[in-house]
Amino acid sequence: MSTLIVVDDPGDWPVGGDGVTVVPARSYLTDPTYGEDKAARVFNLCRSYRYQSMGYYVSLLADARGHRPWPRAGTIEDIQSQNLGQVLIANLAQLVDQSLEPLKADRFELSVYFGRNLAHRYNVLAEQLFQLLQAPLLRVRFERTGGHWHARSVRLIGIREVPDIHRQFMFEAATGYFATRVRPYDGRPARQYALAILHNPEGSHLPSNPEALAKFARVGEALGMRVEFITPADYARVPEFDALFIRDTTFVHHYTYRFSRLAQSEGLVVIDDPESILKCNNKVYLAEMLAHHNLPVPRTLLIHRGNIDQVMPLLALPCVLKQPDSSFSSGVDKVETEQELREKVASLLAHSDLIVAQEWLPTEFDWRIGILDRRVIFVCKYYMAEGHWQIIDHDGEREGRVEALAVGEAPSEVVEIALQAANLIGDGFYGADIKQIGNRCCIIEINDNPNVDAGNEDGVLRDALYREVMGVFLRRLEHRREGGEA
Repeated sequence: MSTLIVVDDPGDWPVGGDGVTVVPARSYLTDPTYGEDKAARVFNLCRSYRYQSMGYYVSLLADARGHRPWPRAGTIEDIQSQNLGQVLIANLAQLVDQSLEPLKADRFELSVYFGRNLAHRYNVLAEQLFQLLQAPLLRVRFERTGGHWHARSVRLIGIREVPDIHRQFMFEAATGYFATRVRPYDGRPARQYALAILHNPEGSHLPSNPEALAKFARVGEALGMRVEFITPADYARVPEFDALFIRDTTFVHHYTYRFSRLAQSEGLVVIDDPESILKCNNKVYLAEMLAHHNLPVPRTLLIHRGNIDQVMPLLALPCVLKQPDSSFSSGVDKVETEQELREKVASLLAHSDLIVAQEWLPTEFDWRIGILDRRVIFVCKYYMAEGHWQIIDHDGEREGRVEALAVGEAPSEVVEIALQAANLIGDGFYGADIKQIGNRCCIIEINDNPNVDAGNEDGVLRDALYREVMGVFLRRLEHRREGGEA
């Protein structure tokens, strides 16, 4: 992978290095030879990023050529309108407070040069901002209000805005960044890929047990990939790999989403991809999407503060209330009385302007259809926990049993509905949950990051299930090597 530093005037960046080429912006835009390298990383250090400027077009054309621009044109637009920057930085609220808490003043401006700041104590925050916003040169203004620090403005700065007394430090920061991102030759064959599996040994309700994780790694190695387990502390290492497999419970405002977003921006093959995490982790989105495409679902109402009185006439009682980002049966409640309904709705609406209410459909089990790359790869019955109406009884800390079946043993309608629903999300790895009541089939939700536990989902295919998953990574990596999209 080549690295291009694009500047208006080569004199703006007098240092190069191994694998790093300094390119005038006009040459990058007009010389067709720069479009031939499909794997180039482009660090856009032009003097201005304003709309339709030279710097703006460098990022825009880099995107069009399949390069990896830092920053992307979309990021330029969003930061200039103060949307994306402040939203992403809000996800780092705890780190921002920890980093800036010792300051006596209530205002602070942080300059970020390739993930570093002149004051070493801010480097962790600077690195996170660099990776999240994916811009080489940043300036962020923070203010403290109500005892907490908040980002008030985020700016992409041009190369000429770096003070003269900072320029040598900026060159050193860039040189250090490029040096750590060049993977030294370690004797591996050129075709071998490095795949990271993100997991959290301290987590609960994880999507794969230790035995399954070991099988993923063993099969991946057998297919010629170098497999390494990483943890939430390894965020900065993501660019070292060719692919990322997230085997951790995903949420949007969570490190799993940040890992996924960084991996995608770095050109890795990633499962789960950020869009799948966004879509599958919000039940309001899923309810609207499934209704829009006329797929069979339980009677559903999106509740807001003005329509609570419609719940009982439409759904009757008992009914099920779901917070938008619920998972593993948590955040999903059955209410049986009007008083219970109103109390629970008020509690949920305190955290989200919309929640989901559905008719209660009692069943002995839910169908779980595992889908990867738009193909069914496993079928299971997830039975309800003993004496409970859900698969997981959090109060009693019990789970229902899992029964794996051959794909042909599931009703064809169940499989067809699951595929239709999952294909609306994408071509990632999904678990579609379907209830069957007599001849009626209803899709309950589509989960990204579905469970694959040794002894459960692999009950029919055994090790072949792990080969199916790892084989998709290998095919996508080979396809990408040949110049296609993964």
